[in-house]
Amino acid sequence: MKRLFSVLGIVLVLSLTVLAQAPTGLKVPDLFRFKRVSDPQASPDGKTIAYSVTSYDRETNKRTSQIYLASGQDAQLLAESSGKESRPRWSPDGKLLAFISSRDGASQIWTFNVDTKAVQKLTNISTEASDMVWSPDGKHLLFTSEIYPECGDDDCNKKKLTEVESSKVKAKIADHLLYRHWNSWKEGKRSHVFIVSASGGTALDLTTGDFDAPPFSLGGSDNYAFSPDSKEVCFARNTDKVEATSTNNDLFLVSIKGGEAKRISTSQGSDTNPLYSPDGRFIAYRSQERPGFEADRFRLMLYDRTSGKSRSISESLDRVVEEFVWTPDSKKIYFTAIDNGYIPIYVVDLATTEIKKVVDKSCNGELGITAEGNKLFFTRSSMTQPSEVFTLRLENMNEKQITNANSEILSKRQMVEGEDIYSKSPADGANIHSILLKPIGFEAGKKYPMVVLIHGGPQGAWEHNFGYRWNANIYTSAGYVVLMPNPRGSIGYGQKFTDEISGDWGGKCYQDVMSAVDHAISLGFVDKARVGAAGGSFGGYMVNWILGHTDRFKALVSHAGVYNLVSMYGATEELWFTDWEFKGTPWNNRELYEKHSPSNFVKNFKTPTLVIHGELDYRVPVGEGIQLFTALQRMDVPSKLLYFPDEGHWILKPQNSELWYNTVLEWFKTHLNN
Repeated sequence: MKRLFSVLGIVLVLSLTVLAQAPTGLKVPDLFRFKRVSDPQASPDGKTIAYSVTSYDRETNKRTSQIYLASGQDAQLLAESSGKESRPRWSPDGKLLAFISSRDGASQIWTFNVDTKAVQKLTNISTEASDMVWSPDGKHLLFTSEIYPECGDDDCNKKKLTEVESSKVKAKIADHLLYRHWNSWKEGKRSHVFIVSASGGTALDLTTGDFDAPPFSLGGSDNYAFSPDSKEVCFARNTDKVEATSTNNDLFLVSIKGGEAKRISTSQGSDTNPLYSPDGRFIAYRSQERPGFEADRFRLMLYDRTSGKSRSISESLDRVVEEFVWTPDSKKIYFTAIDNGYIPIYVVDLATTEIKKVVDKSCNGELGITAEGNKLFFTRSSMTQPSEVFTLRLENMNEKQITNANSEILSKRQMVEGEDIYSKSPADGANIHSILLKPIGFEAGKKYPMVVLIHGGPQGAWEHNFGYRWNANIYTSAGYVVLMPNPRGSIGYGQKFTDEISGDWGGKCYQDVMSAVDHAISLGFVDKARVGAAGGSFGGYMVNWILGHTDRFKALVSHAGVYNLVSMYGATEELWFTDWEFKGTPWNNRELYEKHSPSNFVKNFKTPTLVIHGELDYRVPVGEGIQLFTALQRMDVPSKLLYFPDEGHWILKPQNSELWYNTVLEWFKTHLNN
C-alpha cells in the first residue's frame, strides 16, 4: 500500500509538472512583452543585416527602440543608449551605419563606424532629423524635418520653436485646410527634404515652399530618392491649393544643389515612392489614376528619364502594389501586394511586363535586396508569430529565418492559425472571404461563443499576420471563435470589389458580413445565441450600423466609429475621403449621407454596446463616440463609454492599450459567456 501511494505521488507530481509547463494561450500583457522587429537592411557585402527592435515598458508607459546587427543567427546590439534608435542605413562602402537617435534628447542622424565601433553625431538641426538615406556615392544624406516654411535658415526655426515653447498662450490659429491631421495640429509647420554632407555641416532645404514634401503617407516606401549619379533627387509633394480635398501627389526632380524643382508626373491621383533604376534609365513609382480616391489601385509605373514618358508595368495584376525594389541589373522589380488575406512577393520582368508570384501564402513586408542581387530580405509575420527577419536566396528559393526575437515567449504560449472560409453574399452572390480561428482547446461537438471582428478602412483587409490592436489570439485564448470577414471594400480581391463600398457603406458590405456570420454558424460549433461583434474606425461604423439594423448580436464594441455622417464631415480632416465615399458634401448630396448614417436609426438600438474613443482622434473626432453613447443611454440600452484623453485614432500607450483589451474582454465575458 505504501508503495502504491508512492507511485501515485510520483504520477501526481509529474502530472502537475506537465500541467505547469504546458503552453497557455496568449494574454494581454504578452502583447507588450513581444519585441517588435522591423526595417531590415543588408550590408553591401550581404553578410550582416541591421534591423530595429521596438520594446514597450509598461511601468513607464513608453516605448524604446534599438538597433541590432545580425550575422547568421547571432544578433548584437549596435550601441547602448537610453534614447530611441531607429532607421539603420548602410553607407555604400559598408564602413558606416547611419541611424536616427534621440540619445542626447533630440532626434538626429548619427553614424556607427563598423571597424572602430565609434559613434558620431552628424546633424544638429533644431527641428530634428528623421528618415535619412545615403547618396550612392556616399558623400551626402537626405533626411526630412518639420520646419517653418517661411524660415530661410535653422536660426529662424530655432527662434520660432523657442517662442512657441516659452509662450503661456497655447491657442492655435488656422486659416486653411488641412490644419490638423490624425492626432496632431500642423501649427504652421511643413515636412521638407534636406541634404547634408556625410562629414556633417549645415543642411540644405531642397523642397522650399509652403508644401509638405514628402506628403503624409500610410504605406509604400520612401517618398524621395537619389539618382544613381548622386546629382539629383526625386521627391513627392502635393501643390494643390486645398490639401484637405486633394490626393494629387506628384513627383518632382531637383538638383542636390537646390533650386527650382521640375514636375515629372501628370496623374491627377497620387504619384509616390520614387526609386531610380540602378542604371539610371528609369524612375519606378506607384501611381493612382482617380483624383480624390485614396484607395484607388496603386500601379507600378516606369518613368523614362530620356523620353519623359511614363507607363504602367503592373496592368496584368489587379492588386495594389505596395513596396518594391530594383534588381541590381535593372531588369526586374520585386514587389509586394495584398492578395486574398496574404501579402505575397511578386517579380515583374521589365522587358515583357510578365508578373510572377515568388512567395505565396505568407505576409511579407519591408522588402529589400542584396547588392549582388542574389538574395531578398524582408520581414514576415503570421497569426502565431510577430514579425521576424527572413531571407530568400533567389537561385534556389531557399528561405531562412534570421531573427528569433520572441522565441522564449512563444515557446510558452499556444496560439492558433486562421482558416480561410468563404460565403456567398445575398446581395449579388459575390464570394466573401473570411479568416476563422477556433478557440484554444477546441473540442469537436461543443458550441462556443463567437466574436466577429470588422476591419477599418473601409478599404482595408484582415490578413494572416500578427496584429497588436486587434489580435485574434487574445480572443481565442479567452474561449471565443473569432471570425474576421473581408467584405465589400476590402483590398486584395480586385479593384472592383474595393470600389463597391463607396457610396454604399450600409449596403452590400453589411450583407457580406451577415453572410459570413451565417456561414460560420452553419459549421456547427458556434452558439448562435452568443455572438458579439467589434470594430474600429469603419469597423466601428459597421458596428453602429448593425446596432440600428439587427438585434441578432448579444454584445457590440464600437471603437472610434463613425456615427453621424453629417457631423463627421464638418470635423474630420481628410475631406477627400468623405467627398469620394459620399459623392460630394452634405450640402450637395445630403440624401446619401442621411441614408447611410447610423444616427438615423437610433430608435432600433437594443444591443448592449461598449463605446471607445480618444480625445486626440482627428480622423473620426471624439464627438462621434460621445453622440453614440448619449443615444444609447437615452434609449436605455446597456452601454459603457471608455474615453482616452491622451490617445488618438489608435490606442498606443501600453497601459492604455491593456485597459482597452481588458475592458473589451470583460464586456464580452459579461454578455456572451452565459
